[in-house]
Amino acid sequence: MTETEAVQLKEEGNRHFQLQDYKAATKSYSQALKLTKDKALLATLYRNRAACGLKTENYVQAASDASRAIDINSSDIKALYRRCQALEHLGKLDQAFKDVQRCATLEPRNQNFQETLRRLNISIQEKLRVQFSTDSRVQKMFEILLDGNSEADKLEKAANNLIVLGREEAGAERIFQNNGVALLLQLVDTKRPELVLAAVRTLSGMCSGHRARATAILHAVRIDRICSLMAVENQEMSLAVCNLLQAIIDALSGEDKQEHRGKEEALVLDTKKDLKQITNHLLDMLVSKKVSGQGRDQALNLLNKNVPRKDLAIQDNSRTIYVVDNGLRKILKVVGQVPDLPSCLPLTDNTRMLASVLINKLYDDLRCDPERDHFRKICEEYITGKFDPQDMDKNVIAIQTVSGILQGPFDLGNQLLGLKGVMEMMVALCGSERETDQLVAVEALVHASTKLSRATFIITNGVSLLKEIYKTTKNEKIKIRTLVGLCKLGSAGGTDYGLRQFAEGSTEKLAKQCRKWLCNASIDTRTRRWAVEGLAYLTLDADVKDDFVQDIPALQAMFELAKTPDKTILYSVATTLVNCTNSYDVKEVIPELVQLAKFSKQHVPEEHPKDKKDFVDMRVKRLLKAGVISALACMVKADNAILTDQTKELLARVFLALCDNPKDRGTIVAQGGGKALIPLALEGTDVGKVKAAHALAKIAAVSNPDIAFPGERVYEVVRPLVRLLDTERDGLQNYEALLGLTNLSGRSDKLRQKIFKEKALPDIENYMFENHDQLRQAATECMCNMVVNKEVQERFLADGNDRLKLVVLLCGEDDDKVQNAAAGALAMLTAAHKKLCLKMTQVTTQWLEILQRLCLHDCTSVQHRGLVIAYNLLAADAELAKKLVESELLEILTVVGKQEPDEKRAAVVQTARECLIKCMEYGFIKPAS
Repeated sequence: MTETEAVQLKEEGNRHFQLQDYKAATKSYSQALKLTKDKALLATLYRNRAACGLKTENYVQAASDASRAIDINSSDIKALYRRCQALEHLGKLDQAFKDVQRCATLEPRNQNFQETLRRLNISIQEKLRVQFSTDSRVQKMFEILLDGNSEADKLEKAANNLIVLGREEAGAERIFQNNGVALLLQLVDTKRPELVLAAVRTLSGMCSGHRARATAILHAVRIDRICSLMAVENQEMSLAVCNLLQAIIDALSGEDKQEHRGKEEALVLDTKKDLKQITNHLLDMLVSKKVSGQGRDQALNLLNKNVPRKDLAIQDNSRTIYVVDNGLRKILKVVGQVPDLPSCLPLTDNTRMLASVLINKLYDDLRCDPERDHFRKICEEYITGKFDPQDMDKNVIAIQTVSGILQGPFDLGNQLLGLKGVMEMMVALCGSERETDQLVAVEALVHASTKLSRATFIITNGVSLLKEIYKTTKNEKIKIRTLVGLCKLGSAGGTDYGLRQFAEGSTEKLAKQCRKWLCNASIDTRTRRWAVEGLAYLTLDADVKDDFVQDIPALQAMFELAKTPDKTILYSVATTLVNCTNSYDVKEVIPELVQLAKFSKQHVPEEHPKDKKDFVDMRVKRLLKAGVISALACMVKADNAILTDQTKELLARVFLALCDNPKDRGTIVAQGGGKALIPLALEGTDVGKVKAAHALAKIAAVSNPDIAFPGERVYEVVRPLVRLLDTERDGLQNYEALLGLTNLSGRSDKLRQKIFKEKALPDIENYMFENHDQLRQAATECMCNMVVNKEVQERFLADGNDRLKLVVLLCGEDDDKVQNAAAGALAMLTAAHKKLCLKMTQVTTQWLEILQRLCLHDCTSVQHRGLVIAYNLLAADAELAKKLVESELLEILTVVGKQEPDEKRAAVVQTARECLIKCMEYGFIKPAS
């Protein structure tokens, strides 16, 4: 019975194969293989399953199945040829050549085998030529680099060539096979910065996308050596080594998205041990005095990027748990560093903020309350363990640690503020005579007053203290921070005009002082950052933001700060710009609820008169004039964990507000705004990605894509625009996304192909059914451009769909623009395929009436497209042409063809005449004498 069942399953598999359902065919053949021991049947089943593997591009499986068939029957010509095809796709040309050579021996007259033999021979020769040339190039590069007498320009050229070779798969493999890693380590030993950089960058290229090579390089170079290179006081070197480590981590963890096949997979059984070792070394770097500030930043960047889960749907957060258990105290030590104390580790302006961001990400990555409690206990023990009545430095470090946590997971920071002695210590430090103590305490108070509830507590307990420090201190650094604390408390009412904390005019005075400090170039960058922090809160007041955008020097000073290496300022600048452009979310005020609130004597939020649209538009104009786009573009480029998803969302909101007026979009494109928006639309919060995609749609709708998104970037724009085509988005987002796709699809077939691959067609078709006139028009215009693509045409040719019917019916709409777009699509479809000409007459009984209306249309463009459709139908089939001649269409063509063509109607008259000539060629009409 099992043998009979196996034969039946084989026949079933064959039927599935003929219907092109290769997955079902594979399943049938696999089931049959389990039921039979008959060698002839086994060979056939393996051979057939190999054919399925070829069709589904699973070449490893295809080669394996064909080999099993050949093991049973070494002269199985079909199996031999299928293995040859699979091996060719896997790049194993020499093995594929042997298989097809055997096929040609068995069937010498088979032209297909002879052609494959010839093609593979050429490919092998080319591969050998490239291989030998690559070998000699690699050897030559190393000879120049390791020769102490080489000239400087030759050295630089050789180093750059080596980097390029390392990025190519063939070059990377040749370097690796030719003892290249040992030679690259010799370059590192020269200690010459340019040669060390070249070696590091070459190793990076060799590790990218290749797990086995990355593992071998990690073991050969050693993680401690890599980390010591990253620890140097050289930003370029530190970043290059960071990139090398990231390439290794990506390859080991599979984040490079490469499919590791065959031998390469077998070489690397388990990468967890290596990944854990890398994590341990990075954590050790955080607390080592030998590590530079740059090196510490890069270690934090790598931990930020690779430890917390990228998607919370993934259950495994073991890396985070490991870092919390083994490294949280080390991260807290970085957060608690006070630059003015002698025990301070080497830091940059960004180090503490990067550590705060890491704590926040780790805390967010925890899955349950016990994990969060454990995290909190470690923090509590660390902070309370620092309190020491005999050692003021330790107390300062404890409060600095709390301050750092408040910039990360705020809820955790709030809990820590409630610890016995924390608030008391802050107040005590505020009254200290040592300026370092005051500085730390004031910063901690500023960070503690972020939530209204906490701010209320500090308004009652800390405002007098802050005011006293502000009046008495002569240190500008403390004065600015104290002012920011007051700014923060003054803005606790948000944008609500009626809920002001301070007296009339106080916020304007505070803002004026912040702007004054911001423009003072003699004050250090870190201190001026606090002036922006103050404005981030004060600009919630419309009077303040209106004054600020009129102060061009203050605006430009803020933009210059945003471009400095200190990235801790990014969030404050982004928040200030969101406030100035009113791009924050505003709750819709329902009049009935307002009346109800007034009746029940509840507070009703009020809008400031200067928050009306005219004032906002004027502010946008001034920001653009001051150069806001170049600052935003620079902020987006920050390859840094400080550029959090929340900051990206704020930047996306600003861009969207700036793009609102079509007249401003040319300026935005000219200053690089189009390019800057792409990463914001691809990464970040869901809200941020939608806002950035909407801004991209606005730019793509009216700009030349080649200028707005130069080079390959234009292909990255497609996916965000396609994501906007969602019924959950509002009508304007859908409409502008369609306009953007229409513009892109008119540029090249490669772009049309990209739009098709992103599965935009079903959405575009859905919007062609929309009741909304503008959405239907935009979707039809987009489809008009898309039908030039062959794969789109195939969707229209497929049986059992109403796509062509929809286009024909849209040609009969009353809206001229919809008619024009639909007629253009129909003209191109009928010109491309005769089958569609015949299909057009079958989709609806109204087709002839619609065609006649197009040919008589008042709009020249629509009429011309109608006449082109008529010509396509006439040229497609003699029977169809006869049917058209017997209708009123002949009379229409005659009337149009007899007209005297003016400049506007020349194409219309000419097309009508071509239609009449086609009728004459068929012999349906005769020319007048």
